[in-house]
Amino acid sequence: MIEPLEKFLKKQSSHLSGPRHLHRRQSVSKILPSFLRDTPGDSSGGERCEEDPSGDPQPSHDCLELPDGLRSPLSFSSDELSPSEPLTPPPGSGGWTLSPPGPLLAPDTSEALLGRVLDQLLTAPRLSDAAELALDDFILTHTLFLPTEELLVQLQHTFCGCSRHTSPTWEGSDALQKKQAVLCALLHLLDTYKDSLQEEERSFQLIKDFYVLVMRDAPNLPQLEGNVIRLHRLVETAELRSHHNMSSSSFRLTDGSAAPCSKQVKPLFRHFRRIDSCLQPRVAFRGSDEIFCRVYMPDHSYVTIRSRLSASVSDILSSVSEKLQYSEEQGQREEPLILVAVTSAGDKVLLKPDDGCIFTTLGINSHLFACNRDELRSLVPLPEEVQLPPEDSHIHRIEAEDLANHLSAFHWELFSCVHELEFVDYVFHVERGRRETANLELLLQRCSEVQHWVCTQTLLCEAPARRTQLLKKFIKTAAICKQNQDLLSFFAIVMGLDNSAVSRLRVTWEKLPGKFKNLFRKFENLTDPCRNHKSYREMVTRMRPPVIPFIPLILKDLTFLHEGSKTFIDGLVNVEKMHAIADKVRTVRKYRSSQMRLESDVSPTHLQNKAYVRQFQVIDNQNLLFELSYKLEPSAQ
Repeated sequence: MIEPLEKFLKKQSSHLSGPRHLHRRQSVSKILPSFLRDTPGDSSGGERCEEDPSGDPQPSHDCLELPDGLRSPLSFSSDELSPSEPLTPPPGSGGWTLSPPGPLLAPDTSEALLGRVLDQLLTAPRLSDAAELALDDFILTHTLFLPTEELLVQLQHTFCGCSRHTSPTWEGSDALQKKQAVLCALLHLLDTYKDSLQEEERSFQLIKDFYVLVMRDAPNLPQLEGNVIRLHRLVETAELRSHHNMSSSSFRLTDGSAAPCSKQVKPLFRHFRRIDSCLQPRVAFRGSDEIFCRVYMPDHSYVTIRSRLSASVSDILSSVSEKLQYSEEQGQREEPLILVAVTSAGDKVLLKPDDGCIFTTLGINSHLFACNRDELRSLVPLPEEVQLPPEDSHIHRIEAEDLANHLSAFHWELFSCVHELEFVDYVFHVERGRRETANLELLLQRCSEVQHWVCTQTLLCEAPARRTQLLKKFIKTAAICKQNQDLLSFFAIVMGLDNSAVSRLRVTWEKLPGKFKNLFRKFENLTDPCRNHKSYREMVTRMRPPVIPFIPLILKDLTFLHEGSKTFIDGLVNVEKMHAIADKVRTVRKYRSSQMRLESDVSPTHLQNKAYVRQFQVIDNQNLLFELSYKLEPSAQ
């Protein structure tokens, strides 16, 4: 529904508080101020910085134009893309493997590339590091050049001996080794995707068919007993979970009629605020999950519908029409309804009938409206989104340490819910087809929410002394978040304080003690986009897991890998691009290789603070934020 992030990255930022709005993901547009301005520059030094009249280094404004020529991703300098950080293995782990300097595989067709991977897997009983890495690269990126359904069909044909793949290595191996290689590939696919393949009915059915085929052959393959048992456990677990989801969503009575749905409805951000919901640990969302959603009419009346998270616009409108079918209003409507997303600033986005997974792409204070086409221009934001919320007193009562720890704990929950493949799907969705990336989008939306929460709380505080104390608290909170290695919260708080509506409050900032001014300058240096975020990259490289990284920067790096080179070159898969993408995704795996554990208790105060941090009230209208800012400190005449 909004422009892809990669298109935005080509544009120059012109908004006072940061870049232009991303029309594909509004939640991202309000997270990312200047850091998205930098792009790969020359190979000798990354992005150039220019001095403005005030003496502060500023990113070059022509830095968003990508080079005309296509480049291999591995030809970018260390300043242009995220460095290949040493993947320090956690104690007791099997150790991390690193990509070698060059590609493991040669460019080839997608089918032949699968054959080359299987060739490298013919090293039973123990896989080599190179073979394991080649397999991981292939599984992480195969959707860019080979649909999962086709991959499963090819693996099944190969297992049955019907594959067209031939090579000296393959032909020189016996049937048992070949089946072992195919099972290794299938098991790695299941381990990587986990239960997300259940959302792809065709793929999941192919897996079950493949499983039946393997189990029929199992008595003749006692040497493969270990892999067969692993396959059995993975498929059985997935099947039980899938069956539970189906049976819990609805069940049949003895007379064949449908009973009411009993499946639990999961709460999204800002959907029906309830203390008991926000205190529950966050779990990963799937497209089949159901949520409640309000869809508004032009007169601001609304209907509440229950919908799948992956529902299309057509499905949502059908539910709305069904709710309205007995009302007088629906009886007066002759034209079909359209669905529109309306932001708090009054911007309107008309959604296409086949758009899906739209709930997590809405802005923080955006709402869905159903109307006729001739009513489109009359749509206005809800009154509560236009009016100013009252000043929040809780922010002044909570200690900075508690605030930071609750932020880090919540963001670790959200980060843990994001499947590593969502990063690939989010950036490459145009090329490989749309799939749900709800958990990643919710995490991006949360980053935007924290940024605007900092602005909102600062600008709603009318007492100058209390406002200065609030700045101190936010800087302290950012410092503790950095200590917690929660760089998402750290970035969001610093960017909130750097918002033009807040940074222009000269009188307020001048009253800040010198040590806090110096500390904030250091934080600004760490978030400085110069040389493609060199300071941030050096800092995160020194950190050991667990780490909550600044997620938009990972998406930016993947975007440049996508924009900088083609997926196919003369009809052959660009394996250098494949390896570079997989290596970037593995950094996410590294960050989560250890659990983040923060001290907590169950006191009433602790629970109140936890609930507060998980349901912020924010203003995301930049014009409204500026109005508040000028009311606090008018412009000098």
